[in-house]
Amino acid sequence: MKKNSLSTVLLVLMFTLPCVQLFAQEVKSANHSATHAMTDAQSIEHVMKALFEKPDAPLKVSPISIEGDYAVAGWIQDQRGGRALLKREKNKWSIQVCGGDGLTQANTLTMTGMSSASAKRLAAKISTAEKNIPTEQVKKFALFEGMVKVDGGKHDPHASHGSNAHSK
Repeated sequence: MKKNSLSTVLLVLMFTLPCVQLFAQEVKSANHSATHAMTDAQSIEHVMKALFEKPDAPLKVSPISIEGDYAVAGWIQDQRGGRALLKREKNKWSIQVCGGDGLTQANTLTMTGMSSASAKRLAAKISTAEKNIPTEQVKKFALFEGMVKVDGGKHDPHASHGSNAHSK
């Protein structure tokens, strides 16, 4: 009788083990996909680094403040810095404008097409985020002189940005 029970257990294991392994692979694959989906902040950092980072000049992107389909990201490269205004269209982030302190002000943000209410909320988020980082870093964001339209990520590396702007 014990021999039959052992045979039955072995048969059950033979047929169920492949199913359990397949299920485990599906769960692992689902978890892999979920963990590899980028957050908005990660997508923004990726877009900015793709445009501006160089092997000899890494780009630090932080903080990133998001309001709806708009975001402002601070950046530092070498001893220079600034801010970038990004917009999400069709689930893709692109840089619209690079600037300095102007991109922290609601009235400037509304000039980019953002609603007044969204601009005020984004300006408040930027202020809050920048209070949590070192003052030296925030001062570098102000080094970018003027405003440069980037045209949805189609950055012209030969465009004149002033002496403190970054380029690819």
